[in-house]
Amino acid sequence: MPPRITTDVADALRVLRDGGLVAIPTETVYGLAADASNEAAVRRIFAAKGRPVDHPLIVHVARGAQLADWADEVPPSAAVLASACWPGPLTVIVPKAAHVLDVVTGGRPSVGVRVPAHPLTTELLDRFGGGLAAPSANRFGRVSPTTAQHVLRDLGDLGDLDGGGDDETIGVDLILDGGPCPIGVESTIVDCTVDPAQVLRPGGIATEEVERLLHGAVAPASGPSRASGMLASHYAPRCPVLLASSPAEARSIAADQVNPLVIGDPALLDDLVRYAQQLYDLLRRADEDGHGAVVAVLPPAAGLGHAIRDRLFKAAADRAG
Repeated sequence: MPPRITTDVADALRVLRDGGLVAIPTETVYGLAADASNEAAVRRIFAAKGRPVDHPLIVHVARGAQLADWADEVPPSAAVLASACWPGPLTVIVPKAAHVLDVVTGGRPSVGVRVPAHPLTTELLDRFGGGLAAPSANRFGRVSPTTAQHVLRDLGDLGDLDGGGDDETIGVDLILDGGPCPIGVESTIVDCTVDPAQVLRPGGIATEEVERLLHGAVAPASGPSRASGMLASHYAPRCPVLLASSPAEARSIAADQVNPLVIGDPALLDDLVRYAQQLYDLLRRADEDGHGAVVAVLPPAAGLGHAIRDRLFKAAADRAG
């Protein structure tokens, strides 16, 4: 049975308190949420997404003051970024408090925390009181959802855990419909457990803004994958994604493809906010409409362009293995 779609926060609250999974709207993408203090509920997230259990989740809270509830200590860089950017599309990684479940952090000694900026989810988090562990509400590695219908198509009815037909389902229990996500790409992730801090994933807060707030004390990401979206291949439709540096090059590449979808016309390149808003919907449309390939024009490496380029490079990466 497919999940219900609702705008009733009280309904979502009941499901979460009963250990269920609720797809929640944020300003970035829809998240697949569970009570971060309920290990069984959090494990259902991994089953629903087909996500590796060592891949950490982000804890969503209602207000910045709650960062101290989830951190063993709040590094100065995290405090500065949280004060300036929350609520908003920024995740800070901090040393985890003792009570934070290993299943949430992938066994790591740190935890990612953010305060989303969406009125329905803000109300939900405020009434819930604790934290919600919530990666994007899609199958692992695929294109993130920016509408309730995207979630329904990805996670609406995935069966049950043991095939018996009478226990909890793998898929999402309820979808809280907050309309299309206004940013359309995930949050910026900054690792504040290292000095200088590292931007692990560019997102809705521009890398330049992080550098400004931290007075340039920011280093490139290094070391093993330790946050959502750090894998080389991610955010991918089923069809191949080919990259171009200009609309003219995109047209040339597309001429050699069967039924290609070209993304990144001059109007989108001049409006990176709209490019980010539309990107995941366009990538999904490529599969839904049966296109043989996506040919995408890379935007300039500035502002939201960092996040768009990151998602396109990962969508185009070798998926072998």
